[in-house]
Amino acid sequence: MADFSHLRDRSERTLTSVLQTQPAPQRLRDAMNYSVLGGGKRIRAILVYLTTDALDADIALADLPAAAVELVHAYSLIHDDLPAMDDDDLRRGKPSCHIAFDEATAILAGDALQALAFQVIATDANLPARTRLEMVIGLAEAVGANGMVAGQMIDMSFDDRTFRKTDNGPRTDSFHGERMLDNHALDRVFPDRDGLENMHQLKTGALISLSARLGGMIARADSTTMAALTAYGTRLGLAFQIQDDILDATGEEHLLGKPPGSDEQTGKSTFVTVLGLTEARRTLEELVIAARDAISPLGPRAEPLALLAQYVGSRNH
Repeated sequence: MADFSHLRDRSERTLTSVLQTQPAPQRLRDAMNYSVLGGGKRIRAILVYLTTDALDADIALADLPAAAVELVHAYSLIHDDLPAMDDDDLRRGKPSCHIAFDEATAILAGDALQALAFQVIATDANLPARTRLEMVIGLAEAVGANGMVAGQMIDMSFDDRTFRKTDNGPRTDSFHGERMLDNHALDRVFPDRDGLENMHQLKTGALISLSARLGGMIARADSTTMAALTAYGTRLGLAFQIQDDILDATGEEHLLGKPPGSDEQTGKSTFVTVLGLTEARRTLEELVIAARDAISPLGPRAEPLALLAQYVGSRNH
C-alpha cells in the first residue's frame, strides 16, 4: 500500500500556516483550529497534490488549493454534526465542534472556514488570475446548491428524524425513491439505488471530484485529461462513501473514532441498508477498478492515483 503520509504532513503544515494568519476572535479561532487540525485522512488534499504531480506541474502550486478543499471539508463536517443535521457528538475520536464549544460557535466556525477557503484560492499569488477564477467557480459549484449542500438536503429527506409534514401539505421535491406519507408523521423519502448514488455524488463526490480537477487546472491540462480526472474523481468519491457506509456497519470503534452502527441506530439510508453488505462490497470493488481505468490513459505517471483509489476502497477508518 502506498504511503501518502508526506503529503498528509504537507497539508497539515499549510493548513496550520493559513489558520495562523486569521485575526478572528479567540474563541472562533480556537473552534476553527480544533475542527481543522490534528486529524483527518486529508484525501482531498492528497488528491490535489497527486494530480498536480502526475501532470508534471510544481507540487508547491498545489499547497493553497489543497488547503482550500480541506477547509471546505472541515466546514461541512462541523455543520453536518449539528443537531439540526446528522446530530453526531463525535468526530475523529473527539467531541464534535458544537459539543466542544457550543452550537452558535460551531455554526460561525463553519461559516468562517468556508469563506476562508475562497479567500485562500482568490489571493494565491502563485497562480495566474485565470486559474484562480476557474478554481473559485469550481469550488462554488461543488459546495453550493447544486453540489454538496444539495446532497445534504437530499440526505436529510432520507432521514426518518426530519422533514415532518406541515399544515401546508406534502413537499413537491422530486428525488429518486419512494415517498411515504401518512396523516400524522413523516414526509420521508425512501431512496432506491439511483437516488442514493445521486445524493452522494453531490454530498461527498462533488468535492472529491473537484479535488482531482484542481490539479488539472494548475497544470493547464487539456480537455481530454480533464475528462479523465473528472471520471476518476467521480468514481473515487462514490467509492469513498460506500466504504464509509461499510465501515459504519462493520468497523471497530477505536479505528473509526466513533461507535459503529450509528447509521442503523438513527435510521439513515446507506449503501449497506439499500444494497446489502455483499452487494455494497461488490459495487465498491467495481468503482475502484473503474477509477483506476479512468486514469489509465495518463500512463505510469498516474500510478499514485491508482494506488490512492485502492487505499480508499480498503481503508479501515
